Amino acid sequence: MKKICLYFLLLCFAFSLTACGKADNASPAAKQPQDKLNVVVSFNAMKEIAEAIGKDKVDIKTIIPDGTEPHDFEPKADDIKKLSAAKIFIINGLGMEKTWADKAIQAAANKDLAVITASKGITPIGNTDQDAIETEGQDDPHIWLSLKCAQQSAKNINDAFAAADPANKDYYDKNYLEFCQQLTELYNEYDKKFTSVSKKDFVTGHAAFAYLARDFSLQQNSVEDVFAAGEPSGKKLKELTDYCKEHQIKTIFVEDMVSPKVSETLANEVGAKAEKIYTLESKEDNKDYLQSMHDNLEKLYLSLQ
Repeated sequence: MKKICLYFLLLCFAFSLTACGKADNASPAAKQPQDKLNVVVSFNAMKEIAEAIGKDKVDIKTIIPDGTEPHDFEPKADDIKKLSAAKIFIINGLGMEKTWADKAIQAAANKDLAVITASKGITPIGNTDQDAIETEGQDDPHIWLSLKCAQQSAKNINDAFAAADPANKDYYDKNYLEFCQQLTELYNEYDKKFTSVSKKDFVTGHAAFAYLARDFSLQQNSVEDVFAAGEPSGKKLKELTDYCKEHQIKTIFVEDMVSPKVSETLANEVGAKAEKIYTLESKEDNKDYLQSMHDNLEKLYLSLQ
């Protein structure tokens, strides 16, 4: 009887050691939060699309601060440090970051850094204005203001996230498909609306909406295209005034980081109103990508009534 009791006690002791060992082995993994994918983006529009796909699985840092003109930006030591620690760097491409991105990547010396160009696979619209060519290059970089282009950019970003973090591929794929579905629904809604109106012309301060115009067969004209930099001459002002009257322009759209003075002057000349539109180069009014684009499209549609 004593031998049986001793055997039973030894068996229970051994079982308790095994159970504790399993619990100890499982505990650290259970307690340690999974590391997020370290992502750096060039400016806000790239962040908006990346966040829609990565959500809480990614940690996104932006290089160009809100309110800073991307074409004039110069990275600082802290920006190089961000790139040195990142797994992915998302740029727009098409000349948007041409003055600084390559130098920053080289300075970061991060052999594990994957550089993703959001505009890959998108058919660009060529710049025709000489000032725009000198500032941006041969191609218009403002692809993110097109819902169709945003889908391609989202695919490029999703592919990069899945490759860098394969354990969460299904998560990224799910978010990507949901985002694309939302983009498609928004496009279909406004494709019907823009098809229903006879007027197709709109006027902006900055010529940033050519890809959006291509999506919906609209015609963009801009104060910047006509006046370039500085104050307009009387002749130039008359040219655009005549254009606005001929095409019954009711709204002159004004963007962040573009001086509204000339747009407001033009609006007064033709009896139109000056109204804000989002370029998404900076975060504005705490709106995400879909909210900003819905607001833009609705304002454009109402201006064509």
